[in-house]
Amino acid sequence: MTGKGDILIVDDQPNALKVLSAILSEEGYDVLQSENVDNATELIHKRPVDAIITDIMMPGKDGMQFFDYINANHPGLPVIFLTAYGTVESAVSAMTRGAFHYFMKPPNYQTLKSVVAKAVERRAVSRGPESPRPAGGAERLVHIIGKTPEMQKLFETIDAVKCSSSNIHICGETGTGKELVARAVHDNGHAAGKPFVAVNCAAIPRELIEVELFGCEKGAYTGAVARRTGKFEEAADGVIFLDEIGELDPSMQAKLLRVLQEREIERLGCNRKIKVAFRLISATNCDLAEEVKKGRFREDLYYRINVIEIKVPPLRDRRDDIPLLAEAFLREFCAREQKMLAYTGDVIEAFRQYSWPGNIRQLRNVIERAVVLNHSGSVTLKDLPGDFHLSSQIPETVVAAGKTLREVEMQAIRQALLASDGNKSKAAKLLKISRKALYKRLDDETRLNQSDHPDEIEAAINTVSKRNMCF
Repeated sequence: MTGKGDILIVDDQPNALKVLSAILSEEGYDVLQSENVDNATELIHKRPVDAIITDIMMPGKDGMQFFDYINANHPGLPVIFLTAYGTVESAVSAMTRGAFHYFMKPPNYQTLKSVVAKAVERRAVSRGPESPRPAGGAERLVHIIGKTPEMQKLFETIDAVKCSSSNIHICGETGTGKELVARAVHDNGHAAGKPFVAVNCAAIPRELIEVELFGCEKGAYTGAVARRTGKFEEAADGVIFLDEIGELDPSMQAKLLRVLQEREIERLGCNRKIKVAFRLISATNCDLAEEVKKGRFREDLYYRINVIEIKVPPLRDRRDDIPLLAEAFLREFCAREQKMLAYTGDVIEAFRQYSWPGNIRQLRNVIERAVVLNHSGSVTLKDLPGDFHLSSQIPETVVAAGKTLREVEMQAIRQALLASDGNKSKAAKLLKISRKALYKRLDDETRLNQSDHPDEIEAAINTVSKRNMCF
């Protein structure tokens, strides 16, 4: 478990619960299961979740009734529909009412995992903690915490571009807070009182994205029972934020390019052009320049959206901010759970040493879990997921004078193998490299016979294996 987030799955089919639970648990999520809506409602009261996956057709209350309850009592909680009895009409109805995504059974599980990750990230953004105002510039960035040089540079960039009308592209890994940066630009600029409309391009099915962005007229397609205003119109004189813009298919890229050039749209089912005024802020966690080279993203659109680029640093590159973030999240969850807790010193150090592949979202979820499950008065290492226990066993490698990079690297590998009881997958995680990369280093070392002690690696593994056999 890596503390990525809590997911509730609601389905009256036990096998569907079992399969989905296994897939998401492997991804590092804590999964709750329910076979009916009433039980699911009770579970949410007892334990907050970050996203919900629900069937539609179920005995008793159905998924749509559950969705209405969530919207009324837990606004902002992402709901993903997964059904075997879907129609275009039900999909359109769900999406127009605010569903995060809609899948037909069986779903593409890679796509499902991507959508769940986005849903959890959106939930974390919507519940972001209050923080002290940063020193210098961008006085109203109350949701962004940071004092490191990387973050001060980010604040300065936001301050410099906040009153411009130029398009902005924000790039950064998943969980770094790209939408918070986009909101900071908007909230500090001259359009602060105007709309900020966020669209997750990865979470909307291809057949619905055009309606979502441009709107439609009544009768434009089966199920279009009324005129619908698109996101470009909703963002009038404000900001439209296109998250994961790299997920748009080529046809939508072409249509977006035309909107940016002409500043006018056509609703689906209508030939009349409508003038629109907005500022575009886009974001992605992939390298769009590389996508252009591979022919998956239009070069002309890339230059249109990337007038100003803002890079959000990953958490591992701003480790000095981790104590500030950890304290802010602890205050937030202690207030919510009505608890008074403090960290032991080794917890903050473990946070600083950890690689944080899920960035700030993962840190937040780890702390939320620790607070909710805590009954001792202090957050200790025992309250953290297993990965933190492993990482605390291997010290950072210090390059000693006179040692080559290869020697230092092999020393780190030996330490990782011993710390992980010879498990190469765990050792690779400790070293923050892929398992394939670890095997390549081991194979190269043996083949070239360049190590001072070429058998040390295997000896370390054998020592651990023998040690385990004694128990």
